[in-house]
Amino acid sequence: QVQLVESGGGFAQAGGSMRLSCVASGFTPEDFVTCLFRQAPGKEREGVSCIRSDDGATYYEDSVKGRFTISRDNAKNTVYLQMDSLKPEDTAVYYCAGGNRRTNWYRTMRGLHIWGQGTLVTVSS
Repeated sequence: QVQLVESGGGFAQAGGSMRLSCVASGFTPEDFVTCLFRQAPGKEREGVSCIRSDDGATYYEDSVKGRFTISRDNAKNTVYLQMDSLKPEDTAVYYCAGGNRRTNWYRTMRGLHIWGQGTLVTVSS
């Protein structure tokens, strides 16, 4: 059974940077997809970014395009989310999620069944 553990959350000032890590333990299939979601207080959870293990294809939610970069190190079973030019509206609990690749990103994110415990990111203005 695959487990996901996030780390790297904390405090940052607006305009600053932070890197989140998501480590997968256990066997991950070739078509494994790892995503980062976030949930701010009083808001619905939203998908932020995803990366596929097999071909490295990525997805970014519109509000983070050009500011966040997702990458992977398959040898370490680790996915990284580099967050630059942080804004106060990036404040949220960030969750790592994983599952199998599906026909499109929407279906893939809806089908993720492995979740981490979350890590809090706070960006001050």
